[in-house]
Amino acid sequence: MPLIEAIYLALAQIRVQKLKSFFTLLGVTIGVMFLVAVVSIVEGMSKYVEEDFIGRFIGANTFTLRRWPDFSGPESEEEWRNMQRWPLLYKHDARHVVDLLPKDVKWAIETDASATAASAYAPRPRQATIYAVEGDYFQIKNYDIVAGRAIAPQEYQLGANVVVVGDEVATFFFPDIDPIGRELRISGIPYTVVGRIEKQGSLFGMSMDRLIIGPLESGLGRITNPRGDIDGMMLKTSSTAAMFDGMELVREAMRARRHLRPGQTDNFSIETSESALEDFNEVKTVMTIAGTALPMIGLIVGGMVIMNIMLVAVAERTREIGIRKSLGARRKDILRQFLVEAATLSTVGAMVGIGLGLGAAWTIQATTPLPAAVAPWSLVVATLLGLGVGIMSGVYPARRASRLDPIEALRQE
Repeated sequence: MPLIEAIYLALAQIRVQKLKSFFTLLGVTIGVMFLVAVVSIVEGMSKYVEEDFIGRFIGANTFTLRRWPDFSGPESEEEWRNMQRWPLLYKHDARHVVDLLPKDVKWAIETDASATAASAYAPRPRQATIYAVEGDYFQIKNYDIVAGRAIAPQEYQLGANVVVVGDEVATFFFPDIDPIGRELRISGIPYTVVGRIEKQGSLFGMSMDRLIIGPLESGLGRITNPRGDIDGMMLKTSSTAAMFDGMELVREAMRARRHLRPGQTDNFSIETSESALEDFNEVKTVMTIAGTALPMIGLIVGGMVIMNIMLVAVAERTREIGIRKSLGARRKDILRQFLVEAATLSTVGAMVGIGLGLGAAWTIQATTPLPAAVAPWSLVVATLLGLGVGIMSGVYPARRASRLDPIEALRQE
């Protein structure tokens, strides 16, 4: 029997026996659906973290110098206790590093904290994230000013009470009016709004527009870090090679400044987007393995159901098999027919599962902060799994059908 004809007969059986086919396909469909949905969510989170989350915190050719790492935490409690003893990072540390950098390297000092802001135009005070900065902060963060201007170098030096606000801050504290030139009180101190940043959106449901940026030497510096230390500094180079050279220069400068001997480990953190992603990639691997392993239970159950249904089909069609053998059908023809039927059943179930899995992933994306992205390899794997489950489940029933004695088969009613 030609392969196409065998597939056509299998599809005809699905069409004729709809209820039985539904229960036959159910296990495979559910297994594949969860596989595609979980992998799509993991893939979406991966792209989201790599392109949006990490990209907004640490951009291309950019690295950060901090007291503690922002993204890769300690691997043991002892390491954590050791990190607690690391010295604070101060402005004079950052400025010492700046003096050693090539002129084309952009740099920025940053501290942040949450504080209460208020204005004469808002119905009530509200919490916002305050950033006290210095240097090329707006260029490194790629913030576009849609109204007003950025903070001027002289304002950084003088510690002027001026701020640039995010879209949400501007909308809430200055509804239906232009915020530029107006007063915004932060922890009771008045600041003049000089600029407004383009809308940034959100990350994992966290607004990126509820921010206020001002000079480090202004009162914001005392709000964000009253001890006088800083959270860290960002450095952006012109190329990847220059970034690694800059990292080594900063590491040597900090080790010399803190009198660290060659055998001692760094007591500060330098991170790039690649190093920040290392921990997430480990989590992604675990999630991907779990996301593909758990649906295997459904596929195993689905395979057992297919095997039992095919055994029932062999019993119901024993006389048909006897007639075909008496007319010259060979054992391999019977074997192929039932294998193709089992594989077709399972593959159809996998295709339905792919559709449901994609629908589930997109529904989760639409109703929750979790993103989703289709991984093409997961669709190929899901289809091959469906085909493989069908073939493995159909081997025993097909062999049993092919070995039936035609005389005995013809006697069956």
